[in-house]
Amino acid sequence: MPGKNIDRVRARSAWATVKESPVITAVAVAPFVIALGLVWWLVGGFAAFVLLVVLGVVVVVGGKLLH
Repeated sequence: MPGKNIDRVRARSAWATVKESPVITAVAVAPFVIALGLVWWLVGGFAAFVLLVVLGVVVVVGGKLLH
């Protein structure tokens, strides 16, 4: 199926970017890590875990809706 090849190409390109420039990855991930840390600090670990799960579901469902 052609759609699966495109996803593999994108995944390999993203992985190559992470390997070549971890600073770009750190900059992209920093807002999420800061938000997770703030939630952890303000309300505790369980709330941070719930936030992580909710954001993961939003990303997966949002990604499926865009295709």
